Amino acid sequence: MADHDPADSRETSSGAEQRITDLDALKVFTHPLRIRLYRALFTARAATASHLADQVDEAVSLVSYHLRKMAAHGFIVEAADISADGRERWWKVSSERGFSFRTADFADRPEGVAVLSQVTRQLLAARAERYEQYLDQQAAWPPEWINASFSSEYMPLLTAAELQEMAEELGELMQRWSDRGRTAERAGDTAGREHVSVQMYGFPFRP
Repeated sequence: MADHDPADSRETSSGAEQRITDLDALKVFTHPLRIRLYRALFTARAATASHLADQVDEAVSLVSYHLRKMAAHGFIVEAADISADGRERWWKVSSERGFSFRTADFADRPEGVAVLSQVTRQLLAARAERYEQYLDQQAAWPPEWINASFSSEYMPLLTAAELQEMAEELGELMQRWSDRGRTAERAGDTAGREHVSVQMYGFPFRP
């Protein structure tokens, strides 16, 4: 199993995908607030602890603590170009396109399996919460966005190798669309654009 959040990637601000292979680093995301803060910072591109505290409705001191924990493992870095005046520290995610981790990197020891399960469930809860928020607010969106939104489930009969191939193809597809949005953002072409959450799962089951 591989998990990518909040976007699959092969390139980051430093030139390579940020893949978590260290157990202590993965443990950072066993705390649900850190997942919320990372996602908020990913969307904002850059923010201060005060900005993020307003978004997650938590004390600035608590947010600052969790930001330092993420920074210690390289998930976020100081936005030096914005923080130059020294009045308040600005942060940004170290990878422009999120992080990923794979079961194979942690499945060789019981603690790794336990942490992997906890983080995966935290991410699942965060994703479900985001979709539920959309459903609660759906009527407030313009018709074109409501009509464009989708929720689908497919149940193909595959081998493990075919499932892996499908995951890679879907990752490449989402990378292409992510690149398109990022390129438009850098060019200042943001009119009519919104952040879009695309959630996909692929796992075996037996009827």
